Amino acid sequence: MVTIGMNYKMIPGKEKIFEDAFTAVLGVMEEMEGHSKSFLYKDVSDPQSYLIVSEWSEEQAFNDFMASDKFKNVVNWGKENILAGRPSHTVYKH
Repeated sequence: MVTIGMNYKMIPGKEKIFEDAFTAVLGVMEEMEGHSKSFLYKDVSDPQSYLIVSEWSEEQAFNDFMASDKFKNVVNWGKENILAGRPSHTVYKH
């Protein structure tokens, strides 16, 4: 089991677009083999900062999700121009 922390920083005013995109991404995650559960957290001291915490059976299952066409079809951060910087992901192995 691994937990993935995905950190995202939004351009001010784009938070709702990101939150709606997360809902779509969650639908894709739930279809992926190896996904257990995911949660979206918003930083109360920085409303443009978000953390997605996602549990997977193994790191490769997460990597397969990130590389999947389903994931790519759901999100297009460049098209929406909502990210203030490059996302960072951290893997926590149990």
